[in-house]
Amino acid sequence: MSARLRVVVADDERPARSFLVSLLRSFDDVAIVGEAASGKDAVAIIEKERPDLALLDWQMPELDGIGVVRMLRKEAMPLVAFVTAYDEYAVRAFEVNAVDYLLKPVEKARLRETVNRAQERIEHAEIVAEQASHVGAAIEAYETLAKPPYLERIPVRRREDVVIVPVQQIACIVADGELLQITTVQKERHTITYRLKDLERRLDPSRFIRLGRGTLANVDLIAKVNTMPGGTHVAVLRTGQKLPVSRLQSRVLRERFLKL
Repeated sequence: MSARLRVVVADDERPARSFLVSLLRSFDDVAIVGEAASGKDAVAIIEKERPDLALLDWQMPELDGIGVVRMLRKEAMPLVAFVTAYDEYAVRAFEVNAVDYLLKPVEKARLRETVNRAQERIEHAEIVAEQASHVGAAIEAYETLAKPPYLERIPVRRREDVVIVPVQQIACIVADGELLQITTVQKERHTITYRLKDLERRLDPSRFIRLGRGTLANVDLIAKVNTMPGGTHVAVLRTGQKLPVSRLQSRVLRERFLKL
């Protein structure tokens, strides 16, 4: 009997991650060597465990599935299959580029196909660099073919009325449990029931940046960034709001906005 396929699963939603793990455990030829609740954890676990296959949720806070792949060192790059809630049209890019995907909710038979494909590639001894190029090509095709239109306005229900909030007037969006608190340039506050990661996917990344696990900010309204002990930062908006920046996003902020 050949060695079992070593797999890492990364999904920030615990029920989805647990369900995927339970399906994998029903396969005798699979060994789960790590579970990650965030993209950052996924990078650390993959580089430590060196799995054969990584099942990555497409959309995770701070560092999504694409971000995980981009941060991995080439020598640590496993075979990759993305787990996504997008429909068949959106994931077609993965089929064209020979990188597998799993559509939520994941079906056991479809997961079996993914495992089989990974085993076949390993048996044919495909080199790491070739796999990395396949993933990169799939990401590029996905972003070109499946990019959804960005929101220009957000409807907010207030009793019997619906207030239309232009996206360009939003200063920041902060998660508060199951709710999102939206603050505008005029310092008006609106509350909507929506998941931050889902809303982030529908906002133009050139206009909004994630400052931490639960915060998005309008890039054009960041007036200054204060350096804090420990290498983190606090972003000060033109509205006067002060928003903490996580360690990971501090690095992203420096690379994208604090260099000439």
